[in-house]
Amino acid sequence: MTALAPARRRAVLRQSLSVGLATGAYGISFGALSTAAGLSLLQTQALSLLLFSGGSQFAFVGLVAGGVGGAPAAIATSTLLGVRNGLYGLQVARLLDVRGLRRALAAHLTIDESTAVGVAQPEERAGRLGFWATGAAVFVLWNLATLAGALVGDAIGDPRTYGLDAAAAAAFCGLLWPRLKSRDAVAIAVLAALVAVLLAPHAPAGVPVLVAALTALLGALWPTAHRDPPPPHHWADEDTEHPGASPSGGASPAGAPRSGDAP
Repeated sequence: MTALAPARRRAVLRQSLSVGLATGAYGISFGALSTAAGLSLLQTQALSLLLFSGGSQFAFVGLVAGGVGGAPAAIATSTLLGVRNGLYGLQVARLLDVRGLRRALAAHLTIDESTAVGVAQPEERAGRLGFWATGAAVFVLWNLATLAGALVGDAIGDPRTYGLDAAAAAAFCGLLWPRLKSRDAVAIAVLAALVAVLLAPHAPAGVPVLVAALTALLGALWPTAHRDPPPPHHWADEDTEHPGASPSGGASPAGAPRSGDAP
C-alpha cells in the first residue's frame, strides 16, 4: 500500500474536519433539549460519550420528555438506527481490517459521517484516514457542542435558527455529488432524496434514510440501468494486493475468500 502524498493527505483531513464541524455543531441542540427534558449535565454528557448516536440520543430524550406513551416509537427509532449502523459496520470492516481494542473503537466511531468519508476515497489508505479523522472530529466536536448546549442552551435559542440542522445534510450532499457520474446515478439520487423528503414529516427518525437507501438499491438493480465506473470503495491498489480478485471486488475465480472480507 503506497503512502499518501502530503497534498492528498491534507485534502482528506480538510474534508474530515469540515464534515466534523457541520455535524458536531448540531450537538448544541441535543445538549439543550436533554437538559430541558430533565436530564442532568452528567447524564446528558454520558449519552454523547457512550451512546454517540445522534438519532438514538434524540429518541431517548424524546422518551424522557414524553413519558411511557412515547416508548414504542422511541424504541423502534433506536432499533432502526442500530440496524443502519450495523450495515455500515459490514462496509467499513473490510476497509479498516482492525483487531482487538482498535476494532472496538472503530465500532464506536462507525456513524453516517465516518462511513461516508471513508468509502468516498479512491485509495484504501485515504479511506482509512478519512474514517478515523472524521470519526474523531465528530466525536470531539459533538461532545463539546453537547456540553455547550447543556450549559447555555436557553441563551443560544433554537439551533435551527442558525441552520445547524441543515449543516450535516449539506455536508453529505457535498460528499455525494462527485460520485454521480451518469444520468442514471443522478436520477436514482433524486428519486431517493424525494422519497426521504416525502417520508420525513410522517415517519420516525431513521426510517426515511432506510427507505431512501432501499429505493436507490432497487433503482441501481433495474435491468436497463447503465453501470457507473467502479465505485470509489473499490480501491485502486486492490488488484495489486489481490491479483486473483475479479474487477467487481469479489472472490477469486477459485472461490477462495479474500483477506479482509470477514467482518
